[in-house]
Amino acid sequence: TTSEVVDRVFKEYMGDAESPAQVRDGLLDALGDVYFVITAVEVARYHRDAGNPVYFYEFQHRPSSVEGVVPEYVKADHGAEIAFVFGKPFLAGDV
Repeated sequence: TTSEVVDRVFKEYMGDAESPAQVRDGLLDALGDVYFVITAVEVARYHRDAGNPVYFYEFQHRPSSVEGVVPEYVKADHGAEIAFVFGKPFLAGDV
């Protein structure tokens, strides 16, 4: 069931946490898997089963524009790769 999967994910990422920072990092990784990775893999399987090629990537580059805006432990937020893939015209205010 879904709750069993969620329990396993949280246990995997937070089971050995010894400090508040490790708890934070584990929780962020677990939530990312629960809300993004698990569902993306499920959709990818449907596309694969329909005979289509499927590709995945993980973007972790920390943009210099977030310096002083987001905490240091944040590598890249959801959608952060858009400016790198499509260029600055897709950033607000850079028209």
